[in-house]
Amino acid sequence: MRPMLFLATSVGLAIATIAPLQAGQTTAADNHASHMHSATGMSADMPVEAGQSAFASIAEIVAILTRDPDTDWSRVNISALREHLVDMNALTLDARVVQTSSEDGTVFTITGTGRTLRAIQAMVPAHSAQLNQMNNWQVTAKTTPSGAIMTISAADTVERTKIESLGFFGVMAIGAHHQAHHLAMARGNMH
Repeated sequence: MRPMLFLATSVGLAIATIAPLQAGQTTAADNHASHMHSATGMSADMPVEAGQSAFASIAEIVAILTRDPDTDWSRVNISALREHLVDMNALTLDARVVQTSSEDGTVFTITGTGRTLRAIQAMVPAHSAQLNQMNNWQVTAKTTPSGAIMTISAADTVERTKIESLGFFGVMAIGAHHQAHHLAMARGNMH
């Protein structure tokens, strides 16, 4: 049995095992050196997430632009991408949505104030146009003084149930066009 040492800390009790190192064992200092070695890119064991989603998105785009020898750095606009990511955050976290069903389909009434209102009015019509190209859905959107109204209809019962189950935020997340849109925005190809 290994001897135990009990240490009192300001947080509580910590238990540490003290034993001589066996062949092949490492110390905390060795482990730290190993992690530092990994942080320099010399190991495949690297986290993928940069710690915060907007930061991670920007980091990913910057890496793509840096690897591309054809990047026109005079056009790159990371600030525009950041503003769009802030809008996405405002829409996702702060918008209020009322979902109803009608003869026309599922109706989402999206409202907000300030930055959220701006995000709603910019993103809902743009995403509606994308949804019309990707699904067998008929999607309309119009802005209102307090936000926007999006109506989605589908002939198929399963698709109608899918729309109702996804709700507004699920519908807004559909499609892999977001990534291409973000890259084009960062390259300075979108306004």
